[in-house]
Amino acid sequence: MNIPMRRSAPAPVEMSIMEHLVELRNRMFAVLISLVIGTVIGFLAAETVMLYLQQPYGREFIVLGPTSGITAYFRVALMLGGILSIPMITYHLLMFVLPGLTNREKRLVLVSIPPITLLFLVGMLFTWFVLIPPAIGFLSGFQPRLFQPEWTADLYLGFVTTLLFWMGAAFETPLVFFIVALLGFVRPRTLLRNWRIAVVGAMVAAAIITPTVDPVNMFLVVAPLLSLFLLSIGLTAIAARIHDHRAASVAPPPVA
Repeated sequence: MNIPMRRSAPAPVEMSIMEHLVELRNRMFAVLISLVIGTVIGFLAAETVMLYLQQPYGREFIVLGPTSGITAYFRVALMLGGILSIPMITYHLLMFVLPGLTNREKRLVLVSIPPITLLFLVGMLFTWFVLIPPAIGFLSGFQPRLFQPEWTADLYLGFVTTLLFWMGAAFETPLVFFIVALLGFVRPRTLLRNWRIAVVGAMVAAAIITPTVDPVNMFLVVAPLLSLFLLSIGLTAIAARIHDHRAASVAPPPVA
């Protein structure tokens, strides 16, 4: 009696170093094109966004040089371009670091792009409404008898846009880990074993995202980053179980 065998997934095609470099070049070019298109669209909406970002500032932005206003305007346009190109950046990043995917796995990556983008926007909203108000309040009210805050446009917008963009990117990581674990590339034990690296990485990222030396703003960034790491471990554990169950269901039956 012949037992029908399930068709296994096609074996990944081996690529040379040059082929990997060509693929990297093509994907970087596609990301660059999407970033340019997004920045052009962001340039048209930058004035409206700057007026909204101006609210915690309280008045017109101060510029100290002839081109400072243009630089600040393009900074916001570039941030908007990065936000609009997040789906393309995420897609090409996943497709490059996860080679040899089957058609079903590629569809899974495509389906994950909208929720990953949504998480990016949630991270930006969390940053704007939860992190930035206390940060601005602390920095503007620090030692008022010694300092009179007169922030320039480039410094203020640089602080706000950097915090918004990178915290939005950080909010994507739990779902990215879930997708990668669902494809079988990472296990929750791997994340648990590297918790010390995650803590140090969160502190380094907080120092980069918030270029201030005060512990208050550092904690406001480190706490959400570590919470996202814990959430990533939980989602990875769920995804690993799903992956193991699927792998067991498609395994060929033992030969009698």
